[in-house]
Amino acid sequence: MLAFCAKRLWKSASSRWLPVLLGWLALVGVAQAELLTLTEARANVTVNGLTTVQNLQLPYHWDRLNKGQRGEAVFDLSFSLPKQPVEPWGLYLPRLGNAYEIWLNGTLLQRQGDLLNYNGADYARVPRYVAISPALLRPSNLIRVNIRADVGRRGGLSALVLGPQDAVHAAYLHSYRWRGTGSLVVTAFSLVVGLAAMSLWFTQPASGLEGRTRRDPLYLFAALAELFWALAVSDVLIENPPMPWPWWGVLQVVALGAWGVNMALFCSAVAGWGRHPAALWFGRWLGLLMAASVGMAAWALVGGQPIALTVWYAVLGATLLGFGVFFLWRALRQAPMAHRVVAAALLINVLFGLRDLYVFRINPTYASNTLLRYSSVLFGLTLGYIVMARFRAASAQVRDLLATLAARVSQKEVELAESYRTLEILARDQERAAERTRILRDMHDGVGSHISSAIRQIQSGRVSQQELLQTLRDTLDQLKLSIDTMNLPPGDVTALLANLRYRLEPRLAASDIALQWGVDFLEPVQRLDAQAMRQLQFMVFEALSNVMQHARASMLRIEATMTPEGTRLRLVDNGCGFDTTAPLRKGLLSMRERAQAIGATLQLYSAPGQTVVEILIP
Repeated sequence: MLAFCAKRLWKSASSRWLPVLLGWLALVGVAQAELLTLTEARANVTVNGLTTVQNLQLPYHWDRLNKGQRGEAVFDLSFSLPKQPVEPWGLYLPRLGNAYEIWLNGTLLQRQGDLLNYNGADYARVPRYVAISPALLRPSNLIRVNIRADVGRRGGLSALVLGPQDAVHAAYLHSYRWRGTGSLVVTAFSLVVGLAAMSLWFTQPASGLEGRTRRDPLYLFAALAELFWALAVSDVLIENPPMPWPWWGVLQVVALGAWGVNMALFCSAVAGWGRHPAALWFGRWLGLLMAASVGMAAWALVGGQPIALTVWYAVLGATLLGFGVFFLWRALRQAPMAHRVVAAALLINVLFGLRDLYVFRINPTYASNTLLRYSSVLFGLTLGYIVMARFRAASAQVRDLLATLAARVSQKEVELAESYRTLEILARDQERAAERTRILRDMHDGVGSHISSAIRQIQSGRVSQQELLQTLRDTLDQLKLSIDTMNLPPGDVTALLANLRYRLEPRLAASDIALQWGVDFLEPVQRLDAQAMRQLQFMVFEALSNVMQHARASMLRIEATMTPEGTRLRLVDNGCGFDTTAPLRKGLLSMRERAQAIGATLQLYSAPGQTVVEILIP
């Protein structure tokens, strides 16, 4: 039953598709049969002014047959037609030039370049197509092709393909897409990859030894290789080079060598061999090959010795082949995946490069196309693979770091919360301790000094009851002043001094000290809050207490003015003075500490007959 079903299915498919397939094959066979391939030519070849006439078989490879020489050639190709065509024909030439003219039965069909201008524009890079009107065709026809050939530019003439326009143009398009469009795609691809690799080299520095920042040479070698390769491949698309020939040819040889050298260094960087002694010697050898490329290319293209370039290509190919074999051997021994991917690309490129070396330098053909230009794309793809692999590794590393960081942050948050609680407790304890210290300082500087005065008066035995009562009243005034300060407007220095005058003027008078008042109206000082106002009050209290207790003065002047530097307070007495260079006593030290606490400047000037205490509040 199964065999019967299969048989029916085969009969059904063959009845539908087999006629179509046979018809397509028949059309292809008819089209191929209609095409004429012209290979026999009678040529007039002129080299160094000497012309030879010969019958030959195309293709005619000028560089191979006239090594190191330039000249002209005229090719006559005859063909006959059984009948006059009625549809347009086409002529396809896989390669010719460097400059050329194409004639059919005495009619010029196409001209490219100047036949008399050697080393000019080059039109032998891409295939050529010429449309032929059926009116130009006869039973017996003659095609004449005139060429100008330069040294080392692959001049000559390939076999001519002639026939109906559709079939010939299809063959031309197939060849042009491989050689012309393919070269354009490879050039664009190499430029994009090269510029991307160069941007990665510039923007992705890594930390090296001793914390120094260094850039990854892998990206640099890849960028240089791709950019040089774009320059080498673009030669197919450039008919009028920006430099005169043969120096443009020398540049192309150098670009090709630079591509191979930088690709080898790129592979070495992928394998991590950059600092190995053998890799350093290998790099020096590659540098020597690059230096030799200029001389060998000039010798071949300028001096007319193509063997020099063949030898250089052979040495470079052997070097890269040996390196490729070693690189592949190491890749097979448990190397990283990036090493193996690059090894596969390197192996394919080396094989294609050896094929091209044989085809173009050892056993040269004329119309063949290089395969290395297309296989080189593999290196750009491997670079993309390496970048993505590094990105994935970096992303995984970042995720691990973020997870570790999140865990550490969570742990630190718990520790910080505990630390904050501990610090809050310590802050409250310190605040209470600071408040106790402030109260003790206030008691010492204010009430304490007055009580001390009262005690000394009692101990002297010469104090009257009235005087003792006055001292105790002064002590009470000190307490009142402390309370008054808490209610003073912040920054109002004038009110603070007025309150001092109201409270202390009777006490100064009781001490036979005349008070002179030189206080101007002062604008409020914004930086003085309630705490700062208390500090300023105790500074003034301390100064006044020193005058009353130690100065033996008969006059005290209090001044307060606004200056460009700030608010200036001055207390001037005519007492006995003191030594300002001696170690400061506790009261004066307390005044300096209070001045620093509010950002003020305290200056002391003292001599017998005049002592000045100056406070400057910026």
